[in-house]
Amino acid sequence: MTDRRLAIDAWESLFRAQYEVFGEISCDFDDDELSQAEYDVLLTVTRSTDMVARLRDVTGNMLISQPSVSRLVDRMAARGLISKCSDPDDGRGALVRATAEGADRFRTVAMRHGRSIAERMSHLSDDELAQLKSLTTKLRAPRPGR
Repeated sequence: MTDRRLAIDAWESLFRAQYEVFGEISCDFDDDELSQAEYDVLLTVTRSTDMVARLRDVTGNMLISQPSVSRLVDRMAARGLISKCSDPDDGRGALVRATAEGADRFRTVAMRHGRSIAERMSHLSDDELAQLKSLTTKLRAPRPGR
């Protein structure tokens, strides 16, 4: 049986660490260049084959609601960062493709953001980083019966 107090203390520590680290690295984003949400969309899209992703896959990787993702994608298309078209394999779905401008902006911000993350995480050893990744992956796994 898990020690309830220890579980609560660990959760609070994890939550505060995430909040503080995110606060430090959020300065990597400038809404005129790319907002954090736009970066997240382009992260999924640029990692996909031919820089094209299904809208439902983009939504699945975001921490905002499906209607919010749809509105964000429409705004990004209007800014020329992505294009959106019907999915020929799913009449109800849509495909999102990074434009050259969107991919260029993403790469610029990703380089800066990657440096910030690496710098912030540098006080952990490679073994500690691997352990952190393993533990957070385990926490994200679905629990049996839920």
